[in-house]
Amino acid sequence: MTPENEAATRYFSAITAALRGLEVFMRDDRSPLYRHGIVAKIVAEYIARLDNSFSCWRNRLGFMETFRISRAESGFPVFQNLLELENDRRQADTRLANIPLADELREEMADFILRHKEFPEALQKSMAERLYLEGVKSETTFGPFTLAQTAKVSVNPKTGRPYYLVHWAAFDGSANLPLVYMVTVEDSSEGMIDQLVDRNGKLNDKVDIPLPVEGLLNPELAHRFDDFTEKNSAYTLSPATIAVNLDKDFEPLHPKQLRRVVLGPFYSAGITENNSTVSDVLAKVRKPENAWLLTWTIQEVYSKAEKPGRKGLFSSEKTTQEFFIDTDDLEAARQGVSSYENHALIPHEAYQALYAAGEAQKIFSGYKVHILSKGQVISDV
Repeated sequence: MTPENEAATRYFSAITAALRGLEVFMRDDRSPLYRHGIVAKIVAEYIARLDNSFSCWRNRLGFMETFRISRAESGFPVFQNLLELENDRRQADTRLANIPLADELREEMADFILRHKEFPEALQKSMAERLYLEGVKSETTFGPFTLAQTAKVSVNPKTGRPYYLVHWAAFDGSANLPLVYMVTVEDSSEGMIDQLVDRNGKLNDKVDIPLPVEGLLNPELAHRFDDFTEKNSAYTLSPATIAVNLDKDFEPLHPKQLRRVVLGPFYSAGITENNSTVSDVLAKVRKPENAWLLTWTIQEVYSKAEKPGRKGLFSSEKTTQEFFIDTDDLEAARQGVSSYENHALIPHEAYQALYAAGEAQKIFSGYKVHILSKGQVISDV
């Protein structure tokens, strides 16, 4: 195994352990995020997609020489890897047709070893490529952009409007960061109100809504909403900017809350170079599979008031939202959010190393720390 492949193998082991630990945290009813219920469930689904992507990339390493990550910035794979994954998915059937079946490859490998008394590298690469293509074809992976889904529908008793919880995801190509978005949006379209709201101002139980629904629930706006989310998911756009753009671009839609979960940066000993202090301490961790640190940020912006629209003879104004930005918190103002939370997940052994080095307090200042130990996550340390 080349030094590059050995480093890649260590990286995959670390990032896989981190993502599975994060999924444990999201699905744990004792975790701080679980109080939001559906929010944690949605994020966990995208983490599972990421985990599937890494499983595919790991198999890809068996027949490709290199795998590039953003070593000095996010610690995640560079955007090109996601594009190649999508391209390989489209070509999977054609390429698989030209590779022998797995059982045939195993027989050929066994026969080769018996006859030549050496390892069949070419056959091993063919096997790795088959496993990779089968995984890419069958698994739900984290793509460059994942179209929106409506996960929840209800009615605001104050306004009499139906509202939806809609989520989507993007991998930012500049920052190389996975981003998960969730928006709660009210819909004042007459057709949707007539269909979804009963005489008592509650959700019409006679309408069957098979959740989750692909796209925005409102079919007249669904395609436009998909276009909007794809163009407004960049990491450089603040949550407030995205919420204001959504409010402005859709007459009947009224965004009440927008959340963005930014996964990363990820730190891995001997691989990433995004924080020299963290890297130096993680390098001293005895087990390589425990020498990592994963951070993420939850950003939120919400509407504090609604400015009524005005219809006149010569001009009109749509109903608009007044979004709250916490200007008393300089970091919240910089991020363009009402509030934010920084989180960090780290194996117990790595946390002990940082603590022993006297670096834990400085590194985790402003973070909610969660420690992964024996398959469980311990928070509020």
